[in-house]
Amino acid sequence: MERNLSLNLHVLLARLDRAADRMLRAEHDISYSRFLALTLISELGVSTQRALADGLGVTEPSVSRMTAVLAADGLLDVQPDPAGGNRRQLSLTGKGERLVASLRQEFEEKLAALVEHSGVPYAEFAEHTARLLATLDRVEREAAR
Repeated sequence: MERNLSLNLHVLLARLDRAADRMLRAEHDISYSRFLALTLISELGVSTQRALADGLGVTEPSVSRMTAVLAADGLLDVQPDPAGGNRRQLSLTGKGERLVASLRQEFEEKLAALVEHSGVPYAEFAEHTARLLATLDRVEREAAR
């Protein structure tokens, strides 16, 4: 077997992202990138646009435009940071919380079915993925010292 994990991971993630985007747009009229933003805000609790930009790997102006749309759709509450400056605090509205909870469960079930259909045991795949992410986090923290 040829070892080409880097290319295979890139192709897999790109295809999964596109499939997720198509599904979410068709079934729920929301893009995958906006769903990811809402999910990160849900995971982080009240956050800032800077933290969201870092989490998504995009620029702050991009996040600013996205958060404006999500706020206009009633999914996100954007407030000035009490500490002042140009920072904005982000939190999900009740509507946003319900959407994230519903879509996360649905999306997870579809992904679990895909993984199981491939013959890869879901629990093992999830465990290995979590271990890889934890290792990457540790390596990045050590490199930042």
